Amino acid sequence: MGLIARAIEQIGIPTVSISITKDLTEAVGIPRAIFVKWPLGHPLGERGHAVQQKTMIFDALCLLREAEEAGIIREPGYRWRRETYAEPDFTQLR
Repeated sequence: MGLIARAIEQIGIPTVSISITKDLTEAVGIPRAIFVKWPLGHPLGERGHAVQQKTMIFDALCLLREAEEAGIIREPGYRWRRETYAEPDFTQLR
């Protein structure tokens, strides 16, 4: 996905990725990424945990909006299955 993100960025469209492998994310030069230490195959979180998944999407959109340059990897510090999430306020993105 990182190579695709870089190609999309080269034509002028900003991208953001959600990553669970920081070393690979850094190696391929993903323009912007949210990194979480979660199991492979679960970049948005646990199956059936809608608020957790919405939080990850919200964080990614916030990074896309706030990042003024490429090369940023944000680590929100969420812990797998030991975190309480509040419903994100998507109206903040307007």
